[in-house]
Amino acid sequence: MTTTTASAPSGSDTDPFVHPALFYRDVDEYVREVGGFVRAALRAGEPVLVAVPGPRLAALRRSLTEAPDVTWADMTDVGRNPGRILSMLRDFADRHAGRAAHIVGEPIWAGRSRAEILEATRHEALINAAFAGRRATILCPYDTEGLPARVLSDARRTHPVVDEDGRRTVSAAYRDPSVVCADCDLPLPEPAHAPESVAYAAGDLAEVRDRVAAWASGTALTPARRVDFVLAVNEATANSLAHGGGSGTLRLWTSEHGTVVAEIRDRGRLDDPLAGRRRPALASATGGRGLWVVHQLCDLVEIRATGTGLTLRLHMTPS
Repeated sequence: MTTTTASAPSGSDTDPFVHPALFYRDVDEYVREVGGFVRAALRAGEPVLVAVPGPRLAALRRSLTEAPDVTWADMTDVGRNPGRILSMLRDFADRHAGRAAHIVGEPIWAGRSRAEILEATRHEALINAAFAGRRATILCPYDTEGLPARVLSDARRTHPVVDEDGRRTVSAAYRDPSVVCADCDLPLPEPAHAPESVAYAAGDLAEVRDRVAAWASGTALTPARRVDFVLAVNEATANSLAHGGGSGTLRLWTSEHGTVVAEIRDRGRLDDPLAGRRRPALASATGGRGLWVVHQLCDLVEIRATGTGLTLRLHMTPS
């Protein structure tokens, strides 16, 4: 994996981008602190996006009835797959180019799976690379009573500054995005039962699509979701052939919770950690479209970049 390094930590004196973690204990503190952030941005005439989990979203909207210009989003929906949050934040900032976007983004909440938390942590680190040098503030709330200590510790590594007990301090634990992303490349657990395995090479994409479609027909996915699943696997394997050495292995299985999983392994590298997490330009020659489509279609995408190759694990739930 290549290193992506901002010119200065986000929130420093030389970078106009500010990325604080807000540590809160209860709903009252949450509404007070996040509400204050939103009101200050609106008084300054700046655009505001609030993307937080549903119950927190409802509490904020009740307290901010005087703020009709806020863009609201339920993070349990738009951020179900952590890998598609970043493109949403960048899209909002791009729509308000020339102005300082103010965003509240809460990608980790109680009830997230360990796999989701790991990819959300990767997302939080990559925000610093994606927004470096840009006039924007992204406030990320963390529930200190409901989240594991490891999540709070990682928040200090992915956020250059921390808001806690009414004070903003520099995080001594902050690390470069490349370091955090490397730490997220933990070994993936093996499936409980033997998966279906398909080796593929150049010229095999049509056969791979047929195999995946036939296999998916025996799962609990709806017909529409089966189409999405086949498309996601097709994009991932096509990307693998183009950038992963010309061949790879596809494995398919259903988890004990009924989630349908496809895993693509090849000898490739992830030269751009932001690939797939930012919307590719229509005429872009730099690629990234395949991974972006995969992130938009799937409920979770796990990425592992190691010295021996690249693994993508795609998850899709029946409902």
